[in-house]
Amino acid sequence: MPDPRFFESAGSTPLKNLVLLTGAKLRVQADAVREISGVAPLHNAGPNDLSFFDNRKYKETFITSEAGACFVRPEDAEIAPVTMAVLIHDNPYYAYAIAADALFPRPVVKNRISDQAFIHESAIIGAGCEIRAGAVIGPRVEIGARCLIESNVVLDRAVTIGNDCRIGACASISHAIIGNRVGIYPGARIGQDGFGYALSPLGHVKVPQLGRVIIEDDVEIGANTTIDRGSGNDTIIGKGAIIDNLVMVAHNVKVGPASVLVAQSGVAGSSELGAGVVLAAQSGIAGHLKIGAGARVAAQSGVMRDLEPAKEYMGSPALPLRRYFRQVAWLEKQVSRKDEGSQS
Repeated sequence: MPDPRFFESAGSTPLKNLVLLTGAKLRVQADAVREISGVAPLHNAGPNDLSFFDNRKYKETFITSEAGACFVRPEDAEIAPVTMAVLIHDNPYYAYAIAADALFPRPVVKNRISDQAFIHESAIIGAGCEIRAGAVIGPRVEIGARCLIESNVVLDRAVTIGNDCRIGACASISHAIIGNRVGIYPGARIGQDGFGYALSPLGHVKVPQLGRVIIEDDVEIGANTTIDRGSGNDTIIGKGAIIDNLVMVAHNVKVGPASVLVAQSGVAGSSELGAGVVLAAQSGIAGHLKIGAGARVAAQSGVMRDLEPAKEYMGSPALPLRRYFRQVAWLEKQVSRKDEGSQS
């Protein structure tokens, strides 16, 4: 059960409401009036809690769970405990996320501006915004309606932010145009200089970074992530992209819509990611590459050439997944033969 000191409950709700919200189907229709008030993992959920089961690794935990209700795939419905209300859905985790958000919604943005925030007289603040103590809003900044600007955020001159955005504590944003419903987590750095230098034996010269950062609608950017502004062209983060904590996006990069960049991944300058690309943790993309739509790059992989769309890659240098595992198997076979020869 979420700690009530930190998470405010919307109160109990009958399962029929969650069915309407998620598109799930009840195994037993009589369970539609059953009330649910909390969420919890399978192993410690109680009769008033909602949970989910989507990984067969936890089958034994599922069949002994005391959860009051649970989202499950159709093929797992028959092994659920008889005491459990079963909500059948093709994607249980997805359905659970929607339901949990309804049971424990984000705090409502308050129409309140702290007198300890500094707001330049030329800034434009939309209706219903909450701006907390220590925030610095520079000249000609424009903030849309119902935005939350947390403590010690710095919005440099002329930054534009759309409606219903949330900017986390101590984030700094410059040279950026940000769409609607964007979430930027604490400590993120958006729009700083890219790493651009003209190298010479006489000394390195900084190349002026004269582009912007464009962040489209419905993007989330994790804590302490950095996104450089373009050197000439803009750095662009496409609609619905999800960027984890501690990710580096260099100047002129284009991240396609609905792409996912996981923790400590990085994209070097001027590379382009198509729609729906996934970069797993600690993977890296070299500069000036094109990553095809739907390509998936495994953790700790190093990409040094263009990647085709809708394929999986692994290794450093990154290879198509099957080829990578064939190479691993071949190498293991050679090592085993060498070991056998040294023992004879």
